[in-house]
Amino acid sequence: MNKFKQVKDSIIKIDGIDKIILNQLMKDARTPILSIAREIGISGAAIHQRLRKLEASGLIAGSKFVINPKTLGFKTLAFVGIFLDSSSKYKEAVKRLKEIDEVTESHYTTGNYAIFVKILCKDNEHLMQVLNHQIQNIKGVARTETFISLDQQIDRQMKI
Repeated sequence: MNKFKQVKDSIIKIDGIDKIILNQLMKDARTPILSIAREIGISGAAIHQRLRKLEASGLIAGSKFVINPKTLGFKTLAFVGIFLDSSSKYKEAVKRLKEIDEVTESHYTTGNYAIFVKILCKDNEHLMQVLNHQIQNIKGVARTETFISLDQQIDRQMKI
């Protein structure tokens, strides 16, 4: 299931005030609404109303706290391309991948891989265990190709 609310092929139109509100909250979701209201020159109630409208439209998919996995000992980030022996195994493979806590993202892709996943592990040995004993044991997985991230330089949302 897609984490973004589906809106019938419509493109959401936002104005300058919406952009200011969204940009402030994308920088820091804990920014007080009244602080944004003072900056823009409208009431806090008007901002809440705009946010409810944007959420109902599907533009805002939610808010969350972001945990730094390294502080919990998860120092190895890897991307794994998964080759399936048959495309009919896709749904069952994804069902099994959801059961693996270390898998944090899964994408059905074009190109060489049927599935491309993001994995967080404590170290390379932990990664090897997840690959060898969990992912590669999923029925329908023919083989995998793993890319270990050495450094992440960009982590941002799209500009609005």
